[in-house]
Amino acid sequence: MDRIPISQEGFDKIKLELETLKAQRPAIIQAIKEAREEGDLSENAGYDAARERQGMLEARITYINSRMPLFDVLDLNTLGGERAIFGSTVEVEDMDTAEVKRYTLLGPDDADHKNGSISVLSPMGLAIIGKEEGDEVLVDAPRGRIEYEIMSIKFLGSDGLKIK
Repeated sequence: MDRIPISQEGFDKIKLELETLKAQRPAIIQAIKEAREEGDLSENAGYDAARERQGMLEARITYINSRMPLFDVLDLNTLGGERAIFGSTVEVEDMDTAEVKRYTLLGPDDADHKNGSISVLSPMGLAIIGKEEGDEVLVDAPRGRIEYEIMSIKFLGSDGLKIK
């Protein structure tokens, strides 16, 4: 499998999540043990809930552990250039509505659309990666094909992760 780009900040966040999840294991095991002691497991909602929590926790731990060796950790403060690449902050204008949007391009594991970052693998990310200021791109979106013009490309470093 290919390497997965991720910012240092994103990597640190996922590493912390993994440590937190692993630290929750003993509490879940204890909850299962206590629920078992209540008797009949076939009608024990507490037991079922604890087992479900354990399953979700272990699935997330397994997922993160499988991705960790694939991460290519990049320092956003060292990136630059004229083209839209991982770590760049790009302003685009919708050619139909003149609405301007601003995105920081990140990897799929640290992109957070609510905070203004998108994955380089998203439809928008794939459309603008490698492009320069003034280029026009087409993005297939739920409302149809949207045409954007790239207004600016900046490299804000890790400060670019604080976009609202």
